[in-house]
Amino acid sequence: MINLNSQLISNNQPILSNQNRAFKYGDGVFETLKIYKSNIVFFEEHYFRLMASMRMLRMEIPKNFTLEYLESEILKTAKATNFDESARVRLTVYRKDGGLYTPDSNEIEYLIEVSEFVESRKEVYKVELYKDFHIYSGLLSTLKTTNRILNVVASIFASENEYDNCLFLNEKKQLVEAIHGNIFLVFGTKVVTPAIKEGCIKGVIRKKIIDILEKHTDFTVEEREISPFELQKADELFVTNSIIDIQPVTNYRKKTYKTDISIKILELLKNEYV
Repeated sequence: MINLNSQLISNNQPILSNQNRAFKYGDGVFETLKIYKSNIVFFEEHYFRLMASMRMLRMEIPKNFTLEYLESEILKTAKATNFDESARVRLTVYRKDGGLYTPDSNEIEYLIEVSEFVESRKEVYKVELYKDFHIYSGLLSTLKTTNRILNVVASIFASENEYDNCLFLNEKKQLVEAIHGNIFLVFGTKVVTPAIKEGCIKGVIRKKIIDILEKHTDFTVEEREISPFELQKADELFVTNSIIDIQPVTNYRKKTYKTDISIKILELLKNEYV
């Protein structure tokens, strides 16, 4: 079952018209969420990111689109699919049908999809730079819009070359993020991540890790510009997203990374689950 505007329908039922704006123009945003022990992990942070994204894209936010309403709709859908204990969730919000580049309306529709959550953290994880296309620094790149064509073509490159993930650069040839999430480099006890102004997604897990490390006396954390040459100097490298939380990277070209601190930070993050 899927949830289209609060209505539970079969996931085999056609739901998109030829005027759907997410399909035609990528005129939508989405959140990927995790249900753990029947709770949506860090849902408040996801909700406020979604609201900020909708405002930036000039979407009209319905009065009933409260945190409590969306939470109940997600959990209702999870229960209907028998994944209410543990699940992967995608919440997509898009502008209503009609118009060309200029929409006929700024009103929105939404779709909730729930699927099985499978823990898929890998022991060996290889990455490479993706250089065919760049992410352009700026606020629009920080949003999770429904246009993810760069991630698609980079994923094809990674698959064809037997990499688990690829790292994106921006137009300044600085590190931005990975195909599947934000990135962090570890130098001793210093943990660094590309600044938002470099064009990376405003990841919920990224922000959680920064908050955790700022309070932890064993580590310092820094958001800044990062050259790809620093990948060879780092002790550790890890990728973050809302499904896997933290995936330690083990190999980049001839470089082999440790994973001790990445795993320690993962444990600190899991302690934040509610």
